[in-house]
Amino acid sequence: MPLDPKRTVQELKHLRHLTGDDSGAQRVAFTDPWLVARAFLKQRLDELPVEQHMDPAGNYWATLKGESERELLIGGHLDSVPNGGWLDGCLNVLAGLEVLRRLNEQYAGKPPVTVRLVDWADEEGARFGRSLYGSSAASGYFDPEQMAKLQDRDGVTLSEALAHVGVRLEDAPQAKAELKHAAAYLELHIEQGPVLEGLGLPLGAVLGTVGVERHTITFHGQAAHSGSTPMNVRKDALLAAGKLSAEIYTIAERHGGVCTIGSVKTLPGIVTSVVETCELTLDQRHLNAEALAAMWQDAQDAANRFAEEGGCTASFGDIWNIEPILFHPELIEAAEASITELTPQSWRLPSGPLHDAAEVARAGVPTEMLFVQSLRGISHNKIEDTLKEHIELSVQALDKLTDRAMAWIQGQNVN
Repeated sequence: MPLDPKRTVQELKHLRHLTGDDSGAQRVAFTDPWLVARAFLKQRLDELPVEQHMDPAGNYWATLKGESERELLIGGHLDSVPNGGWLDGCLNVLAGLEVLRRLNEQYAGKPPVTVRLVDWADEEGARFGRSLYGSSAASGYFDPEQMAKLQDRDGVTLSEALAHVGVRLEDAPQAKAELKHAAAYLELHIEQGPVLEGLGLPLGAVLGTVGVERHTITFHGQAAHSGSTPMNVRKDALLAAGKLSAEIYTIAERHGGVCTIGSVKTLPGIVTSVVETCELTLDQRHLNAEALAAMWQDAQDAANRFAEEGGCTASFGDIWNIEPILFHPELIEAAEASITELTPQSWRLPSGPLHDAAEVARAGVPTEMLFVQSLRGISHNKIEDTLKEHIELSVQALDKLTDRAMAWIQGQNVN
């Protein structure tokens, strides 16, 4: 059974039919459509001589035992955002499934190293606001007490949602045992951005995932009547916030990163009052840790300056952060060699979005990702798309990278 990338495309379309509607993919983690997607995967894995199980965090594993207990992991996620695209996450899993089929046939069910396919649970964080749930449980960067506080918009707790699929939140950290023999980790993903399309290239090798700083910035002014308060004496918190909204673009350009003010909340929030309090959420991302820290410092300095100019004050709060995660240089080289075996040129680029690969890498497992071009750079949207021929190329590239990674694992000295 040779590798059949066309079958991957057909399975992606079948999964879209099973778990989507006119608005897009609906495989939100721990919901019934997500369970349908898991059953779809299991049905196909049942055709292979693989051991299957769900770990204590809810991640699903298929293991093709090899000559060595050292393991090559291939990962992805079947869950989607609401009204999501047909490729985000599930391409990774179904491409990995096709690679498993080829390895099983070529090596009569026993490749040189053990190869494992994993469907990580709740990569998106769309329901509970906490991305990388399953992979962080495996990496050890996981706090069950904090996770127990999470609720979805309907008031359902994460613990209750997990119980629906047979998982206990307090058991989730036990998933760390799954990485005990991991020697390398590979992940294929759509780019979710415009870089490769802009370059006219189908595939790219990923340097790592950017660091992320998420904070609140709150401007404190003074409420006053909108009709009787002269413009020049107002302490308008929204005015200071508006100046910062423009300044973050300058900060991003200066450091070569990205900055986003994603939400704005004002109080008292009525048409007849000057804004007394304005709270912003700020998301900043960069592949370089020093540059990321400088961006956050610049944002704080600018906020204080604009607050002072308007007779206001500023305060700052922490939401969440993750450091930049650089992937393994030798596996990056292997990824580039796999791409150029199929196409004339590759491109190295960082990942702006977070991926499960970041958690696996910071657990100490040598990691690499492949990106395939996204049309219009759009993702998390029903119009998300990639050319069929590029999807097929990406499956081939993952397959070639798998062979290179297995050879690399065999060549490592193990004490």
